[in-house]
Amino acid sequence: MASRSLNKAELIGNLTRDPELRYTPSGTPVCTFSLATNRQWVTESGEKKEDVEFHRLVAWQKLAEICGKFLTKGRKIWVQGRLQTRSWTGQDNQQRQTTEIVVEDMIILDSARSEGTRTEIAPEPQTTPVEEPKKKQVKKSENKKEVKEPVMNQETQEVPPDDIPF
Repeated sequence: MASRSLNKAELIGNLTRDPELRYTPSGTPVCTFSLATNRQWVTESGEKKEDVEFHRLVAWQKLAEICGKFLTKGRKIWVQGRLQTRSWTGQDNQQRQTTEIVVEDMIILDSARSEGTRTEIAPEPQTTPVEEPKKKQVKKSENKKEVKEPVMNQETQEVPPDDIPF
């Protein structure tokens, strides 16, 4: 019987640089970016310590395009993915190796406005002062029937059904 295994990573942190969106020769989108996670603790002597870990992340396909469009340096995100280690030979003929997280899911945890992002996710609502509604002026026409303005009950703000012209 085969044993089960699990390769899953979940992180919450801040982007350390703007994502880099590229395309493979076959046209597949791939986005790489870095995430910093912080850990804080107090030593036995009461001294506060902090440690920062930097993680290399890579997203593929549609998620890569979303990351490239909406993520910027400093944004706080949650990612879930799997660990992957790659090896290659560098230009100096030295063997290189890196471990990265292949992102399978991502959620942006902060608002775009607070971070001053380059892409606006939702337009800011326009606030205009509320003005009193203007009364319609009804013009008399020889061929058209005159439409009278509905009279509103000022106490209940309701229009009697008989005053509705349609």
